[in-house]
Amino acid sequence: MADKQNFILVPDESVPAEASHAQSAGTKAITLFGRLRNVAASVVSSLPVGPMAIGGPDRVASVDAAPSGRPRLIFGFDATASREPAWDTARKVTDALVRALPGELDVALAVHGGSRLHTFTPFTANPATLRDRAAGIACIAGYTQLLPILSRALSAPDVRVVTYIGDVYEESPARGRKIADELARRGIRLIVLHDVADWNARRDAELFLDLARRTGGCVLPFDANAPERLRELLAAIAVLAVGGTALLHEKRGELAGAVVLLKQLGHPE
Repeated sequence: MADKQNFILVPDESVPAEASHAQSAGTKAITLFGRLRNVAASVVSSLPVGPMAIGGPDRVASVDAAPSGRPRLIFGFDATASREPAWDTARKVTDALVRALPGELDVALAVHGGSRLHTFTPFTANPATLRDRAAGIACIAGYTQLLPILSRALSAPDVRVVTYIGDVYEESPARGRKIADELARRGIRLIVLHDVADWNARRDAELFLDLARRTGGCVLPFDANAPERLRELLAAIAVLAVGGTALLHEKRGELAGAVVLLKQLGHPE
């Protein structure tokens, strides 16, 4: 598969040869251009998360395993070969997670790139340190790592929702279903914001839908051309993480995204 714009593929010896998307040989990883690094920083600048592990693909912060008593949400990003418009839109809309219910939701940011889950922040409501360090994230093309994010959700108490922004799925479907079933047993919903701007992503729509539905979650569109709609959906997801579908029903009169999310979750009015 040809590399998407703005990114350079890097070889990864650990990736199976039969994977669906072959990487270009002999290329090297590079940090994003300064402008795109600033976009990445802005993407997460409003998230209520704490210090981030930066400095190498294998330096991932340990998940906070101590019960907090507060609802938690994991906000995952595919930072492999995502296109710049997706990042730019995310920068503009993720603040809705904080503004929906300020102070009531702890969030961890999970980012994969270069065929590794390289960033998983502690759960916190303080965005200051993350805001300072987010510019250090480098987006590197590679194979998707959604399942490691979901596995981390199983090891952290009080997680209620995993929200994931991505386009393609390149991991084991069988293992994905097994993890999704375990998420369901723990009461953790998976909500995928699926970016299908690239036609290659559309073939994975049913797979994402299967995984999400197994957890009691759903798949929503990630449309870079409709930032206000995305903002409303993220606000609704924050409400869901705090108070479940009951609170979503209470908020549906004032939150447009609540109606859409309830319908996708199988709870129409």
